[in-house]
Amino acid sequence: MTDTTTRPIATGTNRTGAPRLPGLDVTRAVALIGVAIMNYHGYLNGGQATRTSSFAEHVFDTDQGPLSTRFAATFVLVAGMGVTLLTNRSRLSGDRAAIRDDRWRLIRRGVLLYAFGFFVEWIWNGTILFYYGAFFVVAALLFTLSARWLVAIGSGAALAGAGIAWKVFEKALDGDNVQWLDPRHVDSPRELLIRTFIGYTHPLLPWVAFLCAGIILGRWLPLAATRRRVLVAAGAAMFAGTYAINFVGLRLATHNFTVNTVSARRWRKLLSTGPFDRGLLYTIGTLGSSLVAFCLIAWVSDRFPTARLTRLFQHAGQMTLTLYLCHVLVFNAVVNWWHLVRPTGLDTALVFAITFWIGAIAAGAAWHRWLGMGPLERLYRAFGG
Repeated sequence: MTDTTTRPIATGTNRTGAPRLPGLDVTRAVALIGVAIMNYHGYLNGGQATRTSSFAEHVFDTDQGPLSTRFAATFVLVAGMGVTLLTNRSRLSGDRAAIRDDRWRLIRRGVLLYAFGFFVEWIWNGTILFYYGAFFVVAALLFTLSARWLVAIGSGAALAGAGIAWKVFEKALDGDNVQWLDPRHVDSPRELLIRTFIGYTHPLLPWVAFLCAGIILGRWLPLAATRRRVLVAAGAAMFAGTYAINFVGLRLATHNFTVNTVSARRWRKLLSTGPFDRGLLYTIGTLGSSLVAFCLIAWVSDRFPTARLTRLFQHAGQMTLTLYLCHVLVFNAVVNWWHLVRPTGLDTALVFAITFWIGAIAAGAAWHRWLGMGPLERLYRAFGG
């Protein structure tokens, strides 16, 4: 007999007939809280910890900290699950016309987000939006593939990202100019493509690995309790294991080297868990943390599906595109235009981000009650299908 108390409850469907699971929406909302905190800390304070920084500042270090880009990666994992829920009907039926319709729907949505993200980039350098659009275009090509092919493609993306990053690193050691391979601003189509595939914050290589994992995981939804426990254990082992390898490996490999020797720098690059080094340890550990985050958040959501807080987060999760843009506009207004908040440390960024999110949750709930779908989501569906 099936224990229905351990399985997520689908609360209706969206316009395309895909079931809506509270855990996915709540996970999006929680991930956006983390994105806002890390972005606000990074934009306000630089976000980089030093030897004299506090423990909290090391945790929230936007370059090398254990939370760096993890929230965004969880977004991509959940996006992959959403792709599967959106396309399950056509994929399982084998109807070529339905598959073609879903494929073009994903491409339209991806191109729209990609173009929109390009304009947002002008006021919010490093936005995930055009990366997100690229993920949807890639997903349009992947959603019908078997799990084995998805594992192979995700693993290939992780290996390719690490390999390209290593090649760039070696060129830099040789004194070559590699700055053009990681543009900090997008001023040309070439820079946009470089950033999309290999540069800056969320490039396709290696981030397609998170998308593929999400597409596979979406085929297992709703999760049984036993499978959820296995995923949590596996994810925790992946996350902790990569940091253990980094900690022990560096001390074993570099104990005879001074800090700035070429050999020590190579080992630090190879065993890095930081997002901008694109190493395999980073990709594996980040996938693990995203699996744990989704499973735990979804379990709480399914355990208390009618709780007011669950509903509030669920409504916010259904408006993440609108709320993401709001967090960009609020930061620019409060910090850059009105100068009401100044870069005085991590505590300021935390208070600022949490204050924004409390207001965002309240506004999202009110909007959902009176008007339903968020304004940008409505436009997104109208143009993207």
